[in-house]
Amino acid sequence: GSSKYSHSAEVSCCFKYLMFSYNIIFWLAGAAFIAIGFWAWSEKGVLLDLTQVTRMHGLDPVWMVLVVGAITFILGFAGCVGALRENICLLKFFSGLIGFIFFLELTAAVLVVVFQGQVRDWINDFFLNNIKAYRDDIDLQNLIDSLQRLNQCCGAQEPNDWDRNVYFSCNGTHRSREKCGVPFSCCRKDPADTVINTQCGYDVRLKDDWMDIYTKGCIPALEDWLPGNMYTVAIVFIVISLLQMVGIYLARTLIAEIEKVKFNFH
Repeated sequence: GSSKYSHSAEVSCCFKYLMFSYNIIFWLAGAAFIAIGFWAWSEKGVLLDLTQVTRMHGLDPVWMVLVVGAITFILGFAGCVGALRENICLLKFFSGLIGFIFFLELTAAVLVVVFQGQVRDWINDFFLNNIKAYRDDIDLQNLIDSLQRLNQCCGAQEPNDWDRNVYFSCNGTHRSREKCGVPFSCCRKDPADTVINTQCGYDVRLKDDWMDIYTKGCIPALEDWLPGNMYTVAIVFIVISLLQMVGIYLARTLIAEIEKVKFNFH
């Protein structure tokens, strides 16, 4: 047994536990995301009827949470166990996966800059499809409402985009109470209101003036927001990249140390 102790004593504990602590955060975050995802699904009854998963026409935000959760969980697991067990395979998998994610981020950033027009059209279509599916999924509904409230916007390009939704559409013979209206998140908030008036958007588009609602679309609102907040966006990207670099550096250093110890050991 003594040779085993001298063998592990040579791998720097400092790097080993730095790597472990770095990853325990990933692991816990991943587990939390996955738990939140399944909780949201159980609230919607999706777990009882799994056909609902494929039936969504718009985006179900829970999917995003589950995918991010799964990736961070796998990363954290590989990093933690790799560091503690001094497992070179897991550590290589960890640094490879982070490297791959970093490469994907860079590629996405370059593509967004190069194909700005197409990206704008794609986001626009994506938003319109989700407007169509607004009432199909409660999480999607909340996401669109918070987007419209935060950015003080309504629809993709204009409030009339809500015609795409069967409940809000002005066309047709449907008897929906929301006909020719917009969701409450389009309404300009009256500071005197303490309770949200969820009916404030009823019949709004039948009126001549749209003083009570935001008339700017969410895509133009986003385009106006970006230039002023370029620094914020850049700083977020740089911080994420640095964290990824630290992870790769720790894993690589640990791999080199383990290999050195194994080589000396033999």
